[in-house]
Order: sequence, then C-alpha cells, then structure tokens
Amino acid sequence: MTKMLEGGKIGARQFGILIVYYTIGTTILIIPSGMAAVSKQDAWIAAFIATGIGLSTVWLYNAVGNLFPRMTLIGMNEQLFGKWLGKTVSLLFVAWSLTAAAQVLYYIGDFMTTHIMPETPIQSLNIMFMIIVVMGVRLGLEPLARTAELFFPWFLLLFIVFILAISPQFKFENIQPLFETGVKPIIRSTLFFLSFTSMTLIVCLMLFPAYVSKPRQARKAFYVGNFVGLLMMFIVIATNILVLGADQTAGTIYPSYQLAKKISLATFIQRVEAIMAFLWFITIYFKITMYFYAAVLGLAQTLKLKDYRALTLPLGMIAVVLSLVVYPNTAYLKKWNMEIWLPDILIVGLLYPLLLLGLGKLRNHGKG
Repeated sequence: MTKMLEGGKIGARQFGILIVYYTIGTTILIIPSGMAAVSKQDAWIAAFIATGIGLSTVWLYNAVGNLFPRMTLIGMNEQLFGKWLGKTVSLLFVAWSLTAAAQVLYYIGDFMTTHIMPETPIQSLNIMFMIIVVMGVRLGLEPLARTAELFFPWFLLLFIVFILAISPQFKFENIQPLFETGVKPIIRSTLFFLSFTSMTLIVCLMLFPAYVSKPRQARKAFYVGNFVGLLMMFIVIATNILVLGADQTAGTIYPSYQLAKKISLATFIQRVEAIMAFLWFITIYFKITMYFYAAVLGLAQTLKLKDYRALTLPLGMIAVVLSLVVYPNTAYLKKWNMEIWLPDILIVGLLYPLLLLGLGKLRNHGKG
C-alpha cells in the first residue's frame, strides 16, 4: 500500500474532530436555504429526523472499514473487484472527489465575492484558498489533524456565542403550523440534509481505519463526530427558521450569513457576521482538504506511486479550473443541488459502500 504518512497515525479524538468539521463543512451556510425551499417551516423537523438517521450511515462505513482494516478504499476496490475493474472504480472515485473539492472551492469564491470582497476576481480567491489546501495536504494528515484539534475549542466557543447572541430574536410563530407541508417534503428535506452531511463521509474511508490509531475508539469517534456535527446543523437550521422565517431563509443562498447580520447586543455589538464567516472557513477548509486528500492519495495509490505529494500541485491546478466551470451561474447551482446532487451521492455514498460490504461478506463467507 502506498505510504501516506511518515510512519504515524492520527488519534481517535483527532479523527472525531475532523468528522465534526467535515459534517458541517459547506452545510452551515448552504443547506438551510434548500431545506426551507422544500419543507418550509418544517425544515427543522426534517433536520431532527436526519440527525438520528445519519448515524446509520456511519454504521455502514464502519462495517466497510472493518472488512480490511489496513487498507484504504482504493485497496478495498482492487481486493473486491479485481485489479482492472478495481482500478476503474478507484479512478471514478478519484474523479468524483476532485470534482467535489472543486464544487466546495466554488462556494468559497462565490461567497467571498458576493458578501465580503465583491471587487475581487473569483479566480484570485480560488487560487489563494487552493494554495493553502495544497500546502496542508503536502504536510500530511498528522499536521492537519493537530491543527483541527487546536482550532476546535475556539470553534465551539464561537458557535455557542453566535447562537446565544441571536436567541433573543427567536419567533416561535415562524415554525407554526407544524407539518403544514406534509410528509413527502419532509422526507425529501431529510434526504437532502443527509446528502450533504452523512453520505459524503465515504471520503473518510481513505484514512479510516488504516491511518487512525486504536480502531475501537476510532469507530466510536466516527459516531460521536458525526452526531455532534448533525446536532450543530440541526441547531443552525432551526435558528434560521426561528429568526428569518421560512420564506426569507429559502430566498437567500447563504441565509446563515444573513442571520449573523441581525445580531445586535446592547446597541454596540453589531455586524458580527464575521463570526459566521470564521466558523464557515474553518469547517470548509477541512472539508475541501479531505476531499482533495482523498483524490490525491487515491490517484497515487491507484497508479502505485511512491509519494502522493508529486500530484498535489497538478491536481490543485485542475481543481481551480474545475471550480470556475462547475457551476455556470447561481440558477444552475440551485438546480444541481436540488435535482442532481441527491441521486449522485446516493450512488457514491450509499449504493457503492453497500456493494463493497456485500462483496466483502460473500468473500469472507466463501473463505469460511
């Protein structure tokens, strides 16, 4: 198996923190709008349901990881599908991960040019952010995990401060009447929520359990990290509905940022939307880095390279170019998220690991 780190592994706690960041990622600013558009004021109910269902996805990934504990997803592909079909599946996964990284990179540039630096070309912002991502991936997983652990207390503190600061503006009439939209929109919103939070965790099989110490604790950290991330997202969605209302939440691409603009404490603490932006930049950095890491490491292992670092710069350049063309405009972005993304992630994040698990069980049964 291709060497990834300089003889080390990350701890279970660090892995759990990475899962929290990854679960939240782009979701913190984007998903409230899509959910409110589908299930209106019942979006918080869908998020509550999804918080429980999401853990079953983690069970699936834990089960797949346990098939071959010393292998990444790339090694499992060749072990279960055979050499050439396995390499083909691995290359498709690499392409999907790289495209997902480019999509996340687009969100960064679009958000910055829309709300913070409107006169700056999106190309410049995407290039600068991607340079930081490439630097992080080249340093390896251990430094990334330590950095995530260092930021986590401040991340939690800012999140709590943000919720407490906006709580005086809660309007509980905004969530009434309950279940007005019916069952189908709530089910659709639940799937939409899971598609951005739990189903994308398939990427984590590129480092779990092969590069996480103490597998039993790591499996528990997988559950805890995902649950904490899902719970925080439930709080964010409920807060958006309670303060902005369903219509305003649905009509804005980044409603959580608009939410932060409403914070005003004692008439002198105002316009603290930088809190939300900072929260987002922390989580989105680790999400895009894990996507990109999976693509780089996956390609290196598929091609049997001795060092994955040689691929970081060329794949980083490709990711920047993809980020500029992946979404032609905002209308296409919304259509993609609502109509195309869900079947895409159902194939990659649900059917694919189910197939791996089924083949693994048959293989083990055949040996028995």
